[in-house]
Amino acid sequence: MKTDYIHTPEGVRDIYGEEYDRKIQIQNRVHSRIREYGYRDIQTPTFEFLEIFGKEIGTTPVKDLYKFFDSDGNILCLRPDFTPSIVRSAVKYFSREELPLRFSYQGNTFANTSLLQGKLKETTQMGVELMGDPSVEAEGEIISLVTEALLSTGLCEFQISIGQVDFFSGICREHSLHFLQEEKLRVLISNKNYLAAEEFLRSEGFPEEVIRDFMKIEDLFGSVEVLNEAACVASHPKSQEAIRRLRLLYDVLTAYGVEKYVSFDLGMLSSYQYYTGIIFKVYTYGIGDVVAKGGRYDRLLPKFGKDSSAIGFVVLIDDLMQALDRQKIEIPTPADITMILYSSQMYGKALRRAGEMRKAGKKVLLTALEKDKTPEEYEAYARRQGICEIIMMDGGQEG
Repeated sequence: MKTDYIHTPEGVRDIYGEEYDRKIQIQNRVHSRIREYGYRDIQTPTFEFLEIFGKEIGTTPVKDLYKFFDSDGNILCLRPDFTPSIVRSAVKYFSREELPLRFSYQGNTFANTSLLQGKLKETTQMGVELMGDPSVEAEGEIISLVTEALLSTGLCEFQISIGQVDFFSGICREHSLHFLQEEKLRVLISNKNYLAAEEFLRSEGFPEEVIRDFMKIEDLFGSVEVLNEAACVASHPKSQEAIRRLRLLYDVLTAYGVEKYVSFDLGMLSSYQYYTGIIFKVYTYGIGDVVAKGGRYDRLLPKFGKDSSAIGFVVLIDDLMQALDRQKIEIPTPADITMILYSSQMYGKALRRAGEMRKAGKKVLLTALEKDKTPEEYEAYARRQGICEIIMMDGGQEG
């Protein structure tokens, strides 16, 4: 095999040693918080039929999916995100369940895009989906849970920015935008390209006062007080209901005691059609992207045949690790392995001792002594491998 193949393809990487230990610790902490809220684990396939992640369902363009054929000629793809898979599975196994369902998941996702700007094409995600509960209290539970999950990792300084897509939809209805105009404008505003949004509205012949109403969205961000200002911008009942829901949500978050981590951004939108109601993103310093995100997607389950509401979030583990590293937040990875070094004549005794220690719950590795290796070399090896103790069994005095 050519030596070139010891390198990984662009967009993927090996994770090992202490870095992987930290990653496991982070995942365990997040998972522990999720389980405390009563969510049950679910595992879905790494690849599914392409239609599961189609244009109206998935959050990744079809051109950016890893696609391949099975032996029957079906087009399959590696999952780019979890939500459609969880929804498909829930509809398949719980179609008759009328009470809320709570799922948690973890695993890797795949996106075959060249526009990642240094980000990986294979990433690890952990998250939850709460289905069958349309209430504000469900939204409060989700945001409280993502807050506690992040705090459990040691992250202290972060902000959860909450938007409401129905607020924007109400303004569009107020000014009689047709579907294609609304979708075009949604994409521009979701990308914070307000200059292009203004030019688009002008090219479509909208009067200046209407354009000004839409451009006011850019400034509707900040603490809970911004909701009062937002209520004055849009008079359509759908927009007013969105503001009312956000106020109720803030009360729920205050009851949870997490309101200090929350801000509002009425200009936060998604270019994906299935989101309804609230959406949110979690920002922290030291990284140019979010570490978690989520929202309500009541339009998604009906596409799979179940008329039900849903809301969820995902923690982007790789981005979270990067943020923790840049903020110098330590993730303890205790050295808890014992190494037994043995000479050939002591192999039997070393094996028995290792067995006894393993039965007692200790982690033990056996390593044969090599004549050309010094004690200092074994000590250096132990430091590199996370070994906390060395037991010497060479026929002399053990130590």
